[in-house]
Amino acid sequence: MAHEHPACTLEPKDISQLLLSSQEAKKSAYCPYSHFPVGAALLTKDGKIFSGCNIENACYPLGICAERTAIQKAVSEGYKDFSAIAIASDLQDNFISPCGACRQVMREFGTNWAVYMTKLDGTYVVRTVQELLPASFGPEDLQKMK
Repeated sequence: MAHEHPACTLEPKDISQLLLSSQEAKKSAYCPYSHFPVGAALLTKDGKIFSGCNIENACYPLGICAERTAIQKAVSEGYKDFSAIAIASDLQDNFISPCGACRQVMREFGTNWAVYMTKLDGTYVVRTVQELLPASFGPEDLQKMK
């Protein structure tokens, strides 16, 4: 069941593939402490998908979220233009939402791209990065400093 957003223009087949990729990525999560697996799938503007999962560490601050894993994988392969990201977890009653750190990392790569937040049953809502992080600080703000 979709709750579409007018700013997000992915084809239904692309949305399905992105959601499925995020669910598959969740299976690789390393979460022995929280027992809260999360998967993410990031779609580049040219159609490539990078997936990521959360990876915890006994030294808690060193863990990393699924969204940032996917973004770092994409950037390390030379991709910086994104269309959408989908996030999957085992939440049944709420849509999985990116944490503040992930929102800021997403913001680094623009404000007008889609974030698909899902529930375990496959339903989702979609928001833009701008809606999830309004009045944000980004690269263009540093350009003003020069």
